[in-house]
Parts: sequence; C-alpha cells; structure tokens
Amino acid sequence: MIEMKGVSKKFDHFIALDHVNLSINKGSIYGLIGSNGAGKTTLIKLLAGIYRQDSGEVIINGERVFENINIKQKVFYIPDQPYFFSQYTTKQMARFYKSCYPTWAEDRYQKLAELFDLNVNKRIHTFSKGWQRQIAFILALSANPEILILDEPLDGLDPVVRKKVKNLLIHDVAEREMTILISSHNLREIEDICDHIGIIHKGTLLIEKELDDLKSDIHKIQVAYKNGTPPDKLLLNLNPLHTEKRGSVFLFIVRGDEEKIEKQILQTNPVIFDLLPLTLEEIFIYEMGDIGYAIKNVLV
Repeated sequence: MIEMKGVSKKFDHFIALDHVNLSINKGSIYGLIGSNGAGKTTLIKLLAGIYRQDSGEVIINGERVFENINIKQKVFYIPDQPYFFSQYTTKQMARFYKSCYPTWAEDRYQKLAELFDLNVNKRIHTFSKGWQRQIAFILALSANPEILILDEPLDGLDPVVRKKVKNLLIHDVAEREMTILISSHNLREIEDICDHIGIIHKGTLLIEKELDDLKSDIHKIQVAYKNGTPPDKLLLNLNPLHTEKRGSVFLFIVRGDEEKIEKQILQTNPVIFDLLPLTLEEIFIYEMGDIGYAIKNVLV
C-alpha cells in the first residue's frame, strides 16, 4: 500500500506539490498523467525516497519512506533517463544491485538477458538509448521489487520490445502482486496497461479513479435534429464540458450517468444519436480544458 497524506514540496519559492493525497493498492498498475511541469517527477522522487517532503507523510507498507533502507530495498525506480555507473557493464551493474536487493533472482537475470539477447559484458554507455532502457528493465525485474516506479518507461523502445516489456510487467503484477506506478505522456500506453489513473496539474492531484470509473463518468455524444438545433432545455440539462458543430451534427462532451443522459436525449427525438466511448487521451484533454488549461486545436 502506497500513501501520500497532505504532501507538499517546494523548490525555493516554486510549489511543486501542494497538499497531495494519493493512495495506491498492492497489485495495482497506477498511471500518473498531467501537464508539463505538473509535479509528476517530484511526486515520483518523493515515493522513491530521493526527495524529502516539506510537509505531510509519504508512506509505503505503513512506514515512512525517506532514509528507510527497509522500504527502499522493496522499491525499484527507473527514471526517464536511466542511470548507470560510468564504464560499468550490465554484469557489473547486476552485481551491484544484487548487493542492494535481498530479493535479487540470479536465475531470472540470466533468463532475461538471454530473452533480450543482451551482451552483458559490453559497457552500458556504448549502447543506444533504447538498449539502455531495456537493460534498466532487466535489472529492475531481476531485483523482484514489491514496487516498481517508472518515469516515461517505454520511451525509445521499438514496438516489439515494448510488447515484451509490457507482458513482463503484467506477469509480475499477476504472479507476485507487484505494484507499478507509471508516469508518462503516452496516454494510449497508459490506457493499455493501467487500472487506476491520477491526473495532476500545478502540483495538485485533480482526479484519482479506477480507469473504468473514469471512462464511465464522461461521454462523447453526437446528435442531429430536423430543425438543425438541439433544444435549449437539453443543453441546460446536459451542461456539456465541450460543444462542437460539425456540419449538421453536434458533438457534446458531458459528465453523468449514461442511462440518464441517453433517456434525456431520446426524449428530444433526434434524427441522429450516437453515444461514443472516449479514449484516456480525450478525457485528459477535456478534463484539463474544464479547469482552464490552454488547449487549442487538439480536440478530437
């Protein structure tokens, strides 16, 4: 169980996080998304024990994280630019992590190196960015952590390797109830793998929900009428987040219960009516637009 209780963090006069409350259950894959500079990396580094919060509590398994060796032995963090010791080979880095993590599995390390067809005796800095990220995953999964924290985890990986890595992550969640926190701008991949979503903006966690609940609460509607215009009463009842006209068809983005919305629209006798699912990317755009985030010419 991962928890943040009223956590704030400042850098000089800049407030990176402002009274954030967060909860991630064991065995969950939690996707953290937000605008640039929203506080995602700060939040992640607090959970990894790299930063210390100014106020509030950062707790994993009932224990405070910062300077807690017992907890850090259960957490593996892969930053957006994986770090390795200068001039080290994968074999040498594996030896280092083996000394840090009591759960290290040497047999798994050997199997993963073989699966990825990795030369473990080659110095890591000579590999491409994509290969270095693969090496980071090999080392992380070999450590068998309880919690895996990932910042832009699949950046630089080709589609085949991405699929391979995602399958390995899902396997560890299913088999060991490993908990994963993923921060990424690639919302399609977040949607593909995560079961919970947190949306952060300007240091504040705006939304924290199961992905299915998030999707069931917001809808895309397309309607058209004989006289060309939706009834004013309908617009008042729906209170759309976004309205757009495409020829004779109106598009509305609305929150609320699907059955209730459908009933309200059918009572107005539209000649065209479609209630469509939204992608996570669309939900993010409309939610951010609803709080005044400047998004122009990107609405789908």
